[in-house]
Amino acid sequence: MAMKHKAFEVEARSYSQACLVEAPKRWLYISGQTPTDADGAAPEAFADQCRLAWANIERQLAAAGMTLDNLVKVTTFLADRRWREANYTVRHEVLAGRSPALTVIVCEIYDPAWLVEIEAVAAD
Repeated sequence: MAMKHKAFEVEARSYSQACLVEAPKRWLYISGQTPTDADGAAPEAFADQCRLAWANIERQLAAAGMTLDNLVKVTTFLADRRWREANYTVRHEVLAGRSPALTVIVCEIYDPAWLVEIEAVAAD
């Protein structure tokens, strides 16, 4: 069953200014998901890395019996500001109309090969 939440000031760019969750049964805090596969390899292209990080988010959600519908907060770390629009494009594609609260931070990421890292909070 999809979580009941209310998004405030939904932006056209696939996020909300706030997301209210009333009386959740469970919370899931997902550590930063890197753009790496099971072997630790990261693709070179930003869009491929971004999709892989989102796939890793979805894998963690599935392990807890949740889906992208349960996301209430996402924080995306970008290695460079130039990835801003590509990040939006992939996020918009992946979230497909969902609008969790969102923060994007430009910073140095742990591994120089990683161009993106994504953490999330979900509830049901």
